[in-house]
Amino acid sequence: MKDSRAEAFDSPSLLGNLLRRLHVDIPLFLGLLMIGGLSFVILYSAGGQDMQVLVRHASRMGFAIALMIMLAHINPKQLQTLSPLFFAGCVLLLIAVAVMGQIGKGAQRWLDLGVFRFQPSEFTKLSAPMMVAWYLAEQSLPPKAKHVGIAGALLLVPVLLIAKQPDLGTAILVASSGAAVLFFAGLSWWFMAGCGVIGVALLPVLWHFMHDYQKKRVLTFINPEADPMGAGYHIIQSKIAIGSGGINGRGWLGSSQAELDFLPESSTDFIFAVFAEEFGLFGCVSLLVLYLLVIMRCFYIAVQAHDTFNRLLAGSLSFTFFVYVFVNIGMVIGVLPVVGVPLPLVSYGGTSMVTLMAGFGILMSIHTHGKKHPV
Repeated sequence: MKDSRAEAFDSPSLLGNLLRRLHVDIPLFLGLLMIGGLSFVILYSAGGQDMQVLVRHASRMGFAIALMIMLAHINPKQLQTLSPLFFAGCVLLLIAVAVMGQIGKGAQRWLDLGVFRFQPSEFTKLSAPMMVAWYLAEQSLPPKAKHVGIAGALLLVPVLLIAKQPDLGTAILVASSGAAVLFFAGLSWWFMAGCGVIGVALLPVLWHFMHDYQKKRVLTFINPEADPMGAGYHIIQSKIAIGSGGINGRGWLGSSQAELDFLPESSTDFIFAVFAEEFGLFGCVSLLVLYLLVIMRCFYIAVQAHDTFNRLLAGSLSFTFFVYVFVNIGMVIGVLPVVGVPLPLVSYGGTSMVTLMAGFGILMSIHTHGKKHPV
């Protein structure tokens, strides 16, 4: 039998106890670490074997993990209390973007604070579901039509401000995160089907308000070969990269599409195409399994949540992460229009990673504060 004193100095046991004291959910954290570790492997290749890219990625990931641990340590009751204030702050920041935001690539999405710049819309991916969950937690469930209308109005404000920037991809993610809260609150299938029919009927109206480049993205999605050297170039090169990977892939650093600069945005939006070319079908399946394990753990946390606010918020954050993965891979393989959504925890970028890890921190807080002995 192992001596108790020796067990006290056992490093795996010490690490596990430390993570529990920090309110870190160990299965979820391990899944995130595996995906994060894989990101360095593929970023080195997709980023032109530039070590500076990895250094910046590591610093951003380190900050994101620190934020996750900090949020995991906060009692979810405090998060619930702060939800309206956080939501109001995000709306004010979005208004500030509309008034004096920095313009880049034809879009006004950033606030420049001198030391760094950031996209307030990213934080709205957290504040919107938190606000809707905060409101519905005070109502009887399933929600009545009046409460659904109020929740929808709350959600519509940031969605419209983000769509105006324009950033249709983020607007869709924010809308889906809030809609997920309504779904988990027990919204009837008939009501959701009716909203779907109304949404389809309003598509011609939406088309009228879309920008020219957004219309071009939709048309390119339908027929990318119509403009192979223009709007259809991204998706055509992405499909070539994925197809050339085959079953086993070309091997690490073997992506000709990235190496020869045929594939645009190879380290950000289209990094999955580089991964598919180098590691093939088996590699893609392995990555999807990792994502699936993380998503399953997130939904397990949602099911185990101990009150209405936590259940609704945890379910929404879990669903939002799934949508991230689904939309990015869907657009890269050509089954969805290109909307500029990064591959979560793998693509190069700062604000998106910080937001995602903050969401995981909230999930850990919900789980570890809800039970004395979390599993």
